[in-house]
Amino acid sequence: MQNSSLRLNKFLAERLGVSRREADDLISSGKIKVDGKTAKIGAKVDNSSKVCYNERTIPFQTDFLYLAFNKPVGYVCSRRAQGDSPTLYDLLPAKYQKLKTVGRLDKNSSGLILLTNDGNFAYQMTHPKFRKTKVYEIELDKPLEPLHQQMISDYGVMLEDGVSRFKIIRDNSTQLPSSGYTVILTEGRNRQIRRTFAALGYKVTKLHRTHFGKYELGNLKPKKYVIIEP
Repeated sequence: MQNSSLRLNKFLAERLGVSRREADDLISSGKIKVDGKTAKIGAKVDNSSKVCYNERTIPFQTDFLYLAFNKPVGYVCSRRAQGDSPTLYDLLPAKYQKLKTVGRLDKNSSGLILLTNDGNFAYQMTHPKFRKTKVYEIELDKPLEPLHQQMISDYGVMLEDGVSRFKIIRDNSTQLPSSGYTVILTEGRNRQIRRTFAALGYKVTKLHRTHFGKYELGNLKPKKYVIIEP
């Protein structure tokens, strides 16, 4: 690696997956040290610098890795098991245990989940301003009323954290059951799809993600992964 300097806030944004403004906030809070000294706004670092966040060293040179994984139902995305629920990390080789998930799928959801050690990639995939499209195949406990479908797609449904709006497609040429739909979402709020349908009296009985940005699940089998390019 060339011994070129890099602005500290850019370095932190790339490694920690935060915005540069958030990186500046970390620096201002005194939580960042460079070569043992509390960092200042506007500082620069290079590959000879020792950068620490909360006493943890952040490596300057990192071999970034990106995985696409088909998460099965019943597994959580956290590193630690939750009660009797295992974690998806139980299904990955030890060499990938330190990768972080890009967003999450809840225990009862399945499909495409991305993992990486590239904080900047994770930030660009998940921050609302980038509006990454995500596609899900879902099933409800009963067919969706046309009025409710129009309401969600055109006007949105008010939730406790704001209006939820997404596109719903019912393609009768597919193999989806009568209560099955395709949902196209550009937001990423916690359990947004489930909460939106619940607000109208429906229960999501299946939620399977097939696309995330430019990445798609394709023929990847459950519990399997592939290395992808950013």
